[in-house]
Amino acid sequence: MGAHTTDAGHHAHHHEESFVSKWIFSQDHKMIGKQFLVTAIFMAWVAVIMSLIFRLQLAWPGEGFAFTNFFLGEKWAPGGVLDPNMYLALVTIHGTIMVFFVLTGGLSGTFANLLIPLQIGARDMASGFINMLSYWFFFLSSVVMLSSLFVEGGPASSGWTVYPPLSALPQAIPGSGAGMTLWLVSMTLFIASSLMGGLNYVATILNLRTKGMKMTRLPLTMWAIFVTAVLGILSFPVLLSAALLLLMDRTMGTSFYLSDIYIAGESLDHVGGSPILYQHLFWFLGHPEVYIVLLPALGIASEVIATNSRKPIFGYRAMIGSILAIGFLSFIVWGHHMFITGMNPFLGSVFVATTLLIAIPSAVKVFNFITTLWRGNIIFTPAMLFGIGLVATFIAGGLTGIILADSALDINVHDTYFVVAHFHIVMGMSAIFGMFAGIYHWFPKMYGRMMNTRLGYAHFWVTFVCAFGVFFPMHFIGLAGAPRRYYSFTEFPFLDSVMDLNVLVTVFAIVGSLAQIVFTYNFFYSIWRGPKAVQNPWKSNTLEWTTPVEHLHGNWPGPLPVVHRWAYDYSKPGKEEDFVPQTVPLEEGEEEH
Repeated sequence: MGAHTTDAGHHAHHHEESFVSKWIFSQDHKMIGKQFLVTAIFMAWVAVIMSLIFRLQLAWPGEGFAFTNFFLGEKWAPGGVLDPNMYLALVTIHGTIMVFFVLTGGLSGTFANLLIPLQIGARDMASGFINMLSYWFFFLSSVVMLSSLFVEGGPASSGWTVYPPLSALPQAIPGSGAGMTLWLVSMTLFIASSLMGGLNYVATILNLRTKGMKMTRLPLTMWAIFVTAVLGILSFPVLLSAALLLLMDRTMGTSFYLSDIYIAGESLDHVGGSPILYQHLFWFLGHPEVYIVLLPALGIASEVIATNSRKPIFGYRAMIGSILAIGFLSFIVWGHHMFITGMNPFLGSVFVATTLLIAIPSAVKVFNFITTLWRGNIIFTPAMLFGIGLVATFIAGGLTGIILADSALDINVHDTYFVVAHFHIVMGMSAIFGMFAGIYHWFPKMYGRMMNTRLGYAHFWVTFVCAFGVFFPMHFIGLAGAPRRYYSFTEFPFLDSVMDLNVLVTVFAIVGSLAQIVFTYNFFYSIWRGPKAVQNPWKSNTLEWTTPVEHLHGNWPGPLPVVHRWAYDYSKPGKEEDFVPQTVPLEEGEEEH
């Protein structure tokens, strides 16, 4: 540790970098975090534009829109009317980009890279080189996914879960051709990126904590990111195996997922496979994936809510316990996605029980957030509003999760808009709100400047209202029986009564996406023109606020900080200030939490 320290002092003064090594192939964790964030913001805009195109079609089926024609051209939107094949492709790529490229790569990639060395008191990640590779694999994966939009048959079109046999037979639909192959290649690169990142995060948190930083003194953001990385390391290889077997079925004539298939009356010579095998492999990743997306957001919310309530986080050890319990349980609930695959009802009941169990640690987190807010001296920064918004969406989405966890109830609404509404609120909105909270909170640490607070407030309120305006009515569309991924519902007279809701949803979606223009402007304008930040703008206790505003290679100019207490000594009785940084030694007779 001593050698490490003196060496870094030397680094801080003599580390000359070229443009390429600083901005492109950077091995500095702070720059890599920013690269992940900007890439994710770009990918999010692609996904938002896709969602607007298919929302217009759902609200006003068969009508032409110049907006649609502008983005898709005459081939996929003749006269501005969305082509049915492209509709399914847009739904597929929208889901893939949001789940993997924005909420996994964007959220974990940004905040794990930015915060791990800063919050544990390390010079950098365990391996800067592997960290850099992790970003560039993510970037390449994004490029391959976007390039699939331009192949002749269009991008992958079997929903973001790409279930076979539709995805396994290139001759089935246009979107099962080259676009599907590119989807699988892109996901392979993405999984490689995720594994390199995850191994690095785990190694760094376990091995590079500064003196005094015991595991029980780590901020909850670190615990959340640590467990998230472990989940990724254990579950992403399973998705890789599913994708590779699918690639073999598509190109090498194997039959892992195919059996007794007829296309246009002609029987194919695939025998013995089962598409249910793919579902098991996919959801064995797919459910931990929900928590890979959610846990970093919940960790960010813990930090933001405690800091802006000026109170210690309530139930620190219970919060750690709930993160670990969620991590463990997330591996034994995947079958709740498969209640209608004809599984043994007894096995179904086991999955019902484990799924309902996961509500307990989730509820512990919610109660602890609410108790932390209770009678706090709350400062409503934009980050705090998004943190509280996350608690709201987590509760609202979690309640419908209890319905879907019960097989007897799930069977009735499976694959309807009820499911779409549930996971967009609990996973999509909660994670996006956590991401926004993190961006507003750590922006001064990333760029040394402050974002505009008024624009932040406008962004929050419009986003919050529109998010519920979009996804709350969807529950009723789903309960009426509207299946997801359908191009139009005009053929179903029994759905006429809820089709006005589709117009309402689309209007909210359009207004909500306009609010993201406000955020994007605020973000990029503030990078260059925002007011300069002070060292610790939120009067926070964690170690990242002890580093200088100007970024240094190695983070701290002198020796590494020494930690004497946990991260949540806010409003401690007998102290002059309402915060006590982790580096302040305990006074005589003072008890550590």
